[in-house]
Amino acid sequence: MPTVCVPLAPGFEEIEAVTIIDVLRRAEVQVSVLALNGSSVTGAHGLTLSVDGQLADHADTDFDMVVLPGGLPGATNLRDDANVQALLKRQHAAGRKLAAVCAAPIALAAAGVLAGKRATSYPGFGDQLGDAEYCETRVVRDGNVTTSRGPGTSLEFALDLVVQLVDSDTATALREGMLVAN
Repeated sequence: MPTVCVPLAPGFEEIEAVTIIDVLRRAEVQVSVLALNGSSVTGAHGLTLSVDGQLADHADTDFDMVVLPGGLPGATNLRDDANVQALLKRQHAAGRKLAAVCAAPIALAAAGVLAGKRATSYPGFGDQLGDAEYCETRVVRDGNVTTSRGPGTSLEFALDLVVQLVDSDTATALREGMLVAN
């Protein structure tokens, strides 16, 4: 069973986080929702989610993928957190998958994983993606890095992650079962 870490920082974008977690769990991916601190995290619009644990307690855990939801100040909190940055760098050095949506690609850029890659983000954050080739495509996959634009692209983004972690048949079945337009 594939394993995914979804770090949640205060101020995360709720639609993105819940969509990612829900779709991956529907695909039977083992998702660990980990807080920077505390047993719950409050998003940008006041929704509080309980978490599975603390990111610091999983410093040596190998995940198949790390997925960062955006939102503000969630994305800047991810970018500025030493544990998140260490995880992203370790994941990248091992050639494992990374993904981020909305403003969260700024955390990938801070970890140096976007250099020479095509990437996207929420409008207005492209200048914070370092040496990435900025695209306005809804979901951009370049090698082991996947990025997406925002809340409205979250289902498409999560389904693409299912393709990468499980298979396209599972993603198609989920798309059809959830009545997601093609």
